[in-house]
Amino acid sequence: MKFPFRFSVAAVISAAVVTIAVWMAAGVPAYSQTRPLKVVATVSMLADAVRQIGGSRVEVASLLGEGVDPHTYRPTRSDIARLSGADIVIANGLHLEAQLGEALKSLGKTKPVWYAAEHIPQDRLISDPNYPGRFDPHVWMDPKLWTTVVESVRDALIVRDPAGRATYQAGAKAYIAQLAAIDDYTRRILAPVPAGSRVLVTAHDAFNYFGRAYGFEVEGVQGLSTESEAGLKRVEELVRLVVDRKVRAVFFESSVPDRNIRALVEGAAARGHKLAIGGELYSDALGTPGTYEGTLIGMLDHNGTTIARALGGDAPVRGMAGKLKHGG
Repeated sequence: MKFPFRFSVAAVISAAVVTIAVWMAAGVPAYSQTRPLKVVATVSMLADAVRQIGGSRVEVASLLGEGVDPHTYRPTRSDIARLSGADIVIANGLHLEAQLGEALKSLGKTKPVWYAAEHIPQDRLISDPNYPGRFDPHVWMDPKLWTTVVESVRDALIVRDPAGRATYQAGAKAYIAQLAAIDDYTRRILAPVPAGSRVLVTAHDAFNYFGRAYGFEVEGVQGLSTESEAGLKRVEELVRLVVDRKVRAVFFESSVPDRNIRALVEGAAARGHKLAIGGELYSDALGTPGTYEGTLIGMLDHNGTTIARALGGDAPVRGMAGKLKHGG
């Protein structure tokens, strides 16, 4: 199934204008470029975007690091200090940082806080079936959708640091080109996956945007948030699904314990179906900082390559650019 993709540039510009007025009313001091702009991003995907857009003009820190689950993370006193010391805070929004909500809301009274994913038009978001009016926050799983977030972050940096406009525009343009390249690669390597094998089973529902973008049915043991516990009934449902559909493989996630996926494998084995572990996917956090997998492009390359190789696609062992550490 193909989905139309539309940008809402006017909405983002309008939001930026409103944001300027709000920040001025809150007494946010003007920023002058005597040092790099200090940016704290809540999650590593956003920190990577800021780094790609801003280059040496920004100093970026990610509040949540490798393997940390943003759904359940509670801020520490040192986290609040880091947030308070930033020139601007970039959050995903859409209830991803659920336990950080009150801290960010309080901080927003005196500090610029920008909810980047909330600038995506709602008709491009996937609803949360368990919470009416809420949306799936895992928007980085679709590179085209993430382009809207990149443009939103670019605009936030320009609002905070107008003198850096040219730098931020050039950085965003180059990064969007990289996102287009990884999207093209992922489509190409997944194209050979047979229709009957296009079922992606993971630890929690972090891959719905991936599924929509590339034509996969997605099943998570847990819901959109890892706060939702996986009951025995859900595990049994998925055991029946993987056996009946002869699913080849299921996948761990780097930021979620593997016990539920192992329970699926054991349950399938008890019914005479050999279910492989297809590998570990990155879901709510990037890989190790300083590595290729520690960038969003590397994360998406790893995920797409791993899924393709496990489910019958055609992917090179070391990914799009030959940089994957463990060959997907």
